[in-house]
Amino acid sequence: MTGTIGFIGLGIMGLPMAANLVKKSGRVVYGFDVVQERCDLFQQAGGKAASKPEQIYAGCDVIFLCLPTNELVKDYLQAIIDFGREGTIVVDMGSTAPDIIIEMGEEGKRKGIELVDAPVSGGEGYAREGTLAIMCGGDEEVFAKVKPLLHCMGSSVVHVGKTGSGSVTKLINNMIVGANIAAVCEGLAFAVKAGLDPAVVYEAIKDGGASSTILDLKAPKIIKRDFRPAARMAVHQKDLRNAVALAEKLGVSIPMTEMVLGYMDEMERKGKIDEDHCAIAGVYEENMGVVIKSEKYS
Repeated sequence: MTGTIGFIGLGIMGLPMAANLVKKSGRVVYGFDVVQERCDLFQQAGGKAASKPEQIYAGCDVIFLCLPTNELVKDYLQAIIDFGREGTIVVDMGSTAPDIIIEMGEEGKRKGIELVDAPVSGGEGYAREGTLAIMCGGDEEVFAKVKPLLHCMGSSVVHVGKTGSGSVTKLINNMIVGANIAAVCEGLAFAVKAGLDPAVVYEAIKDGGASSTILDLKAPKIIKRDFRPAARMAVHQKDLRNAVALAEKLGVSIPMTEMVLGYMDEMERKGKIDEDHCAIAGVYEENMGVVIKSEKYS
């Protein structure tokens, strides 16, 4: 598989990202997921499904990871370090704790394997369109080698610093996104409590000072009661936990992040952690005794 790409993790985000690599890179792309249905979908998109991850470890020059938990990322990175070839470049596109990236990056270097942390922002729609924002950490020379491949998946690809820097930048991104989602949820619930139609309120404010990508993406979903995951709350929750852990190491307080994390933890207790992250609207609805909905979106 000389000159080939491997992609491990074909979930909500990983599958469309891997499909864009197939379409745009001009290289053979092998994909693996523990769910066979996702492998079948990848093959339908023109990729080659690997029957086991070891095929990818042993034969691919560049291996992308898009996995949901810190533990999975660490396990797969360790396997690549143990069984992969010298000269392999691994690109972690998930939201992984920076200390894991730094630790595994150092271990990989000792075996001649390079690691770039390249988490993304934008959600499933941007992943399908290949317009993700990708924030990258790692050696600049290594980043330069994979940058053209990253541009198959993202319209913005920025090198922000040494190994781990991309992961820290992703935490910052999701701290801001979380606070923005919370503000949208609070505002829409407040609108209903005040006797207003939230759809009309959204139309009134969306082109003013409150405008944002999050408002436009999430307000309609909330009002339509559509909490199917474009971005799973469980993944965002993990990022905020990583941010809180890093804040403790840095000796600083991040109160808005802690508040939003608390709401996500509450949704987990209610069994809703695999819904879209804008489902934290349920906390505001319960607190205000309202339901955010509109006849306009029925």
